[in-house]
Amino acid sequence: MSKLVTIYGGSGFVGRYIARRMAKAGWRVRVAVRRPNEAIFVKPYGVVGQVEPVLCNIRDDASVAQVMTGADAVVNCVGILAKQGKNTFEAVQAEGAARIARIAAAHGVSQMVHVSAIGADADSDSDYARTKALGEASVLEHMPGAVILRPSIVFGPEDQFFNRFASMSRLGPVLPVVGADTRFQPVYVDDVAKAAEVALTGGAEGGVYELGGPDTHSFRTLMATMLEVIRRRRVVLNIPFWAASIMGFGFDMLNAFTLGLVPAQITRDQVRNLRNDNVVAEGARGFPELGIKPVAMSSVLPEYLWRFRPSGQYDAIKESAKNLRA
Repeated sequence: MSKLVTIYGGSGFVGRYIARRMAKAGWRVRVAVRRPNEAIFVKPYGVVGQVEPVLCNIRDDASVAQVMTGADAVVNCVGILAKQGKNTFEAVQAEGAARIARIAAAHGVSQMVHVSAIGADADSDSDYARTKALGEASVLEHMPGAVILRPSIVFGPEDQFFNRFASMSRLGPVLPVVGADTRFQPVYVDDVAKAAEVALTGGAEGGVYELGGPDTHSFRTLMATMLEVIRRRRVVLNIPFWAASIMGFGFDMLNAFTLGLVPAQITRDQVRNLRNDNVVAEGARGFPELGIKPVAMSSVLPEYLWRFRPSGQYDAIKESAKNLRA
């Protein structure tokens, strides 16, 4: 019988790519999510019955254990960028990760992959970065041989980075950003999934791997690259950190006052994160040790950002038409 992997958060941005890769590798895939009826799209990743979304809440021991029954490997892709209700940073990224690892050890699961993030730091003043580090420590405590993947900002067709700012660029001549000089090393989502596949199939030693793409740029340069792809002229306006902190406070209060009905456009915690570069540390293990050559942004961004061009899919045709002679 083929091996079984349970992927917590397997319908999310990164999780769905891992699920697709593991299905293609012949594994049975159990996609553990809070709303399985909204994850039906993962079923065609394999043959009938090979990929199944199942109900799970990582804040509950019994729920985590139930979907792990019979699994040969587990992957934790669950993470949040802003707290909402009971899904706090502590509950999801620290306690949730610890729960999955503890139960995996108790079930005798042979392999675990934990998706964290570059910048995870137990001493950080950011709740996001601090709880990411706490989650990593708990995973290694219970599953010493686990592989921890720390990607930089992840891009791809469903991302919430380039898609978000490309959408914002349609609203006016100015594109505001926080931390314009902060450096990032964007990594293609399927490269992260490939790293997880290597780890799950026994091709990687346990420990931490920092994943960054071949291009390292400032936030401002990334926005300029995106604007070039979508063929729009905009002024990239840097919002100072002090002003962004005030904005984050206001959005945090509005979100709390409306009981989460109005999402925060930016939070104080996100502003704290943007103060630090998000690049692979010198000497860190990464793609080379996994035998993977990461894909460059230039070969991927045009494939999904074209819809933000002034004329969408017809933009290239209109440009060609200008060159025609009457």
